[in-house]
Amino acid sequence: MASLLLSGAENTKLISTIVPSGLGSVSLSFHKKCFFKKNAVSYGNKYRTTNLTLRCSSVSSTRPSSQPRFIQHKKEAFWFYRFLSIVYDHIINPGHWTEDMRDEALEPADLNDRRMRVVDVGGGTGFTTLGIVKHVDAKNVTILDQSPHQLAKAKQKEALKECKIVEGDAEELPFPTDYADRYVSAGSIEYWPDPQRGIKEAYRVLKIGGKACIIGPVYPTFWLSQFFADMWMLFPKEEEYIEWFKKAGFKDIKLKRIGPKWYRGVRRHGLIMGCSVTGVKRLSGDSPLELGPKVEDVEKPVNPLVFLSRLIIGAIAATYYVLVPIYMWIKDQIVPKGVPI
Repeated sequence: MASLLLSGAENTKLISTIVPSGLGSVSLSFHKKCFFKKNAVSYGNKYRTTNLTLRCSSVSSTRPSSQPRFIQHKKEAFWFYRFLSIVYDHIINPGHWTEDMRDEALEPADLNDRRMRVVDVGGGTGFTTLGIVKHVDAKNVTILDQSPHQLAKAKQKEALKECKIVEGDAEELPFPTDYADRYVSAGSIEYWPDPQRGIKEAYRVLKIGGKACIIGPVYPTFWLSQFFADMWMLFPKEEEYIEWFKKAGFKDIKLKRIGPKWYRGVRRHGLIMGCSVTGVKRLSGDSPLELGPKVEDVEKPVNPLVFLSRLIIGAIAATYYVLVPIYMWIKDQIVPKGVPI
């Protein structure tokens, strides 16, 4: 599957190339407040390009992280996964996070040494960790998640028996500074009340020259999908990932597009697993970014009615995204190959 690479730079530059099949490949270098509006794409064996236009504004101005979605709260996410963990590997992953997607998304992480120390943040049931231990000895891998129910599923996987299992918060990692060679987080950022803080923590725990790899959703462009995305959880724009990495202090930032094969490159509905973003730690020590108090205090009492309302409405919105991959699969079966869907 083709990919999209983005990297921060002082001047705005744009280079587009036409490639066969998939999503197309674009290499971008842009100023922090400028981003593209359309992409170069191709379908099947046919080539097609659309002009890329840049518009300048504050990347996070329209969808600030200070306005979390209904399940973008730690307590709501905890209980959401309390029930979802029962069917996660068998019902959710096949529609959004396949083994092929996982292996492709982990490729930019450069897991090229079995002795590497790796932390898998938001590792959940260990599906992504199974991809990590193909390249790194399990005894050198730590799985962290706030959900004991998800981690219980990870513990049952034979290939992960030697992994360390830790309950913890992605925005306040229980690891020392300059600890790991690689930081991986897949399908977790969408539940962080403050994604910038989580990426800042990724920088802190890495050794100098270590690489962070965050795999997560991308924001839809279709109005109905936008409505449900904004109700459910955080679907960042690609430019937001780049901005967060840059602010945290990372260098060599790249973004690779991923998606289920049966989507044929369609991204208008958004994707729960839509990109793999990597960055390299510049200097040892903590991130140069300074932040105020945490956005959400999990110890603070929550009004039960507010909590229940968020959980129910968020779960309803999630149902829409369970149906979308089924809808796209049906279209893939009906529409002739090589024709846009």
